[in-house]
Amino acid sequence: MDDVLRLDAVAQARAVREGEVSARELAEAAIARIEARDGELNAVIHRRFERALAEIDAIPAQAPFRGVPILLKDLGWRQAGEPYSAGSSVLDGAVDVPDGYGVVSLREAGFVVLGRTNTPEFGSTITTEPLAFGPTRNPYDPAYSAGGSSGGSAAAVAAGMVALATASDGGGSIRIPASMCGLVGLKPTRGRVSLGPAMGEGWSGFSCPGFVSRSVRDTAAALDVVAGMRPGDPYDAPPLPGPLAAEVGADPGRLRIGFLATHPRGDVPEEPEVAEAVTRAAQLLESLGHDVAPGGPEALAEPDFTRHFGAIVADHLAAQVAGLGAARGRPVDVEELEPRNAAMVGAAQGHSAADHILATQWIDGFRRRMSAWWAAGHDLLLMPSLGVAPFPLGWIPPNDLSVSLGRTMHAVAYTSPVNATGQPAVSLPLHRTAAGLPVGVQLVAAAGREDLLVRVAAQVERARPFEHAALA
Repeated sequence: MDDVLRLDAVAQARAVREGEVSARELAEAAIARIEARDGELNAVIHRRFERALAEIDAIPAQAPFRGVPILLKDLGWRQAGEPYSAGSSVLDGAVDVPDGYGVVSLREAGFVVLGRTNTPEFGSTITTEPLAFGPTRNPYDPAYSAGGSSGGSAAAVAAGMVALATASDGGGSIRIPASMCGLVGLKPTRGRVSLGPAMGEGWSGFSCPGFVSRSVRDTAAALDVVAGMRPGDPYDAPPLPGPLAAEVGADPGRLRIGFLATHPRGDVPEEPEVAEAVTRAAQLLESLGHDVAPGGPEALAEPDFTRHFGAIVADHLAAQVAGLGAARGRPVDVEELEPRNAAMVGAAQGHSAADHILATQWIDGFRRRMSAWWAAGHDLLLMPSLGVAPFPLGWIPPNDLSVSLGRTMHAVAYTSPVNATGQPAVSLPLHRTAAGLPVGVQLVAAAGREDLLVRVAAQVERARPFEHAALA
């Protein structure tokens, strides 16, 4: 069964259809793997093994992913009747949550939900070390972070517990843990996947649901399952030409690709391992026949971006905390929050409604200035997925807010601008440090062009197959 667990989700589904393994055997193997590995990694914070096994017989035989195990990030991706914490003790494992549209779609496709994965409190940082549930450790080196905020999902997939897990990305939270754990992580175009019915948008549209996986085709097929606007959604992504799964193996043509090995803003330190990863990826893309040259959007160098992006996120966090207090019938005291989030809520209290609107308007202009680079004839931008080298647990200190904020801002310097613009971006596992830790590179396309990202990502995967050493 270890061999079956090493397969990606598409291959696992085929194995079930062809009778090589039963859906129950596959789920039981995944459960055994979780029990064997998670004591060290702490990726799965809520387990629903008995209920999952009881649900298997009711899955329609024609469901495309019948019996394939999956884990849900414990932020968004709500499942009725199951504990929901968002990485915080404030929610106290609330169960009065509705099924998310994405969870309904996954269930209809035949996936078997085994549990929920660890995330930092309210997903507001780049490492999964919540005080409520403890740190998630990287399968490549347990002393290192798995990244965040989808760190539990990434660690679980990298360690072979499941082939696929849900994630979400408000400032890099799919791409960063994908980079740290050697996975594929695609942030879709804004509006591609609904956040409903519980939410219309996350962080003024910055946050998008998605997946972490070990193969491009898994990411493409999973997005096909959950993609689509639902009635009342505030955004609608440009329509795709067809299923993303059909783009795997399609010829992307000769593309014009710019790349940035270092950040154009002067306050982001250069990381040699990160720059090397991008340089090598640029050489690979050039060898595949693409026109690759240094350069990117001038707007990335604008120093005011971090201030406006951070203010909007802080405002939304303050509103979320206020809503939680109203829902439980008593306000949330800042002492109940982790220091980072307490500080963000405090900062938001100094913002007026006009301040928030002005920040949103600035981001609107930034989105236009960024998008102009693609409109001028570029197809893709290649740059780091994570602005810093892989880092150990504790590197983002919970009680030293100045150090924590500075390191976080450097780390998300390449990811958060793409959340602000709403464009799709994918992190690919193409590099390892001298110590063997994964370093991802990021490709960014124009809004609505996940099809192009999947084509190129699959081309890269064929040319340099991804290695998943943590499966051992």
